[in-house]
Amino acid sequence: MEPAARPAVPGHGDLPLPTAGVTVTAALLAAQEDRFARLDRVLPPAPSPDPGEVINAALPDGTRVAAVVTHRTTTPGMPSWLWSAADTYELQPLVGHTGAAGMDAVLRAFRQWLDRVGDRGPDTAVTAVWPSRDVDCTRVFLDHGLHPLTITGVRAPTTVRAPSLTVTVRPALASDEEAVVELAMAEVRYSAKVGAAILRAESERTRRAAMAGRLGMTDDVWVAERDGVVIGLAETAVIANTPGTRSARQLPTGLWGYVNCLSVLPGARGAGIGQQLMAVVHNHFAGHRTVGYFLHYNPPNPLSSVFWPRQGYRPLWTQWEVRPAGALR
Repeated sequence: MEPAARPAVPGHGDLPLPTAGVTVTAALLAAQEDRFARLDRVLPPAPSPDPGEVINAALPDGTRVAAVVTHRTTTPGMPSWLWSAADTYELQPLVGHTGAAGMDAVLRAFRQWLDRVGDRGPDTAVTAVWPSRDVDCTRVFLDHGLHPLTITGVRAPTTVRAPSLTVTVRPALASDEEAVVELAMAEVRYSAKVGAAILRAESERTRRAAMAGRLGMTDDVWVAERDGVVIGLAETAVIANTPGTRSARQLPTGLWGYVNCLSVLPGARGAGIGQQLMAVVHNHFAGHRTVGYFLHYNPPNPLSSVFWPRQGYRPLWTQWEVRPAGALR
């Protein structure tokens, strides 16, 4: 698992919407919410965009669409430093019912906005998170040079009949730290070749810090052990998704099981160890009466893109991305 998305207003920076723009945006958001509901019943109501700069565009018939651009900066020490560019421009489209035509207009306007802002260098990215089942917009994202780098996958909260265990699956102990960090780094190195992860000088230190205080103290880090050697890792959590939380933008409210990282040592892959780990984790989630399970994986990853659908996960959101930001077409 990896991990875990304007003719424009002049200038740049965070700008408030003009009064007329507020009305247009509210109408677009309501129409977009209706479109999302028709696309996928699991999607929560379309979220209001985060604060940022407003981009406006128009279709040939005069229909207006918009987007909000949020500039996010990531620095060493932040968990997202391992899978995010240092500077990310997140595009939050507001295209209502206009589908592909509206998305194309927004992306063309955004390209003009980027030209005025200027390319910020190689460690930059443009992202847009959009419902995976909106296939009308898929072609548009591809035509503008964006790639489907990350999928948010969801699964129903069902128990699993555990396969015959060839390993011991147990909560990680403090004494497992070195083995856990090694497995976490194996995942980062692999994901950096096939997805959104970035192998940085601070990667190991960041992953080690993420585990600090959790091993032996919680039941959300699991290991698979064979003949006394730890060969598999599942880093998980049970998350209360309530209104106002970041996850509420992508998931219905309720208690969710989350898989942050699944890793098996290269020499032990292909023997069903990941499946055995996830059977234990899924049954653990079910014991918490979760409403569902979710995770993030990279479609270009030849292992994850096969493994997670077999585990019952299906795409809900796709994060489209292009690096550097100036490569947007």
